[in-house]
Amino acid sequence: MRTIIVYNSQTGFTEKYAGWIAEELGCECMSLHTAKKLDFWDDYDAIIFGSWVSAEKIKDIDWVKSNMIKHPTKKYLIYAVGAAPAESPVVEKMLTLNMLSEKHSEKCTMFYCPGGINYDKMSFFNRLILKSFSRMLAKKKDKTEQEQTLSDAMGHNFDNSDRKYIEPIVTYMRRFDVLE
Repeated sequence: MRTIIVYNSQTGFTEKYAGWIAEELGCECMSLHTAKKLDFWDDYDAIIFGSWVSAEKIKDIDWVKSNMIKHPTKKYLIYAVGAAPAESPVVEKMLTLNMLSEKHSEKCTMFYCPGGINYDKMSFFNRLILKSFSRMLAKKKDKTEQEQTLSDAMGHNFDNSDRKYIEPIVTYMRRFDVLE
């Protein structure tokens, strides 16, 4: 199956995962910025879309949704990358909030890969919002254990990305090669 990865990365974590997945599957990857300029759809059977999470929204997921309508015969996989740990309850909530319509969800599967925070590579606006939220959370009294962990982590750059998080994605995609 001919597969391409299209990724949208702000601070490098999503791009890192795209590279790892492409290496494992032996497929190409390109940035969303480049993909928007090209007509590549007829060249691929499957599109893997990766993007970062901001305020529980997968950035540019609407691009995938609109292309699913235009190219309904393709297989789609979406992976989201965020600062939350993989086992955090906010991950399931985020994936649910970004779910595709029932009509499209049978053609698309979603995964989550933990990334991190790199304030140095963020836009000014996103850095401002995240730092403000971090300060607000740090000042909150009676924090839950999850809020305390989040508050401790958000105060500095960190990288929780790991190749092990691509294993379910690679396994899922390889099953199509076996079926064909």
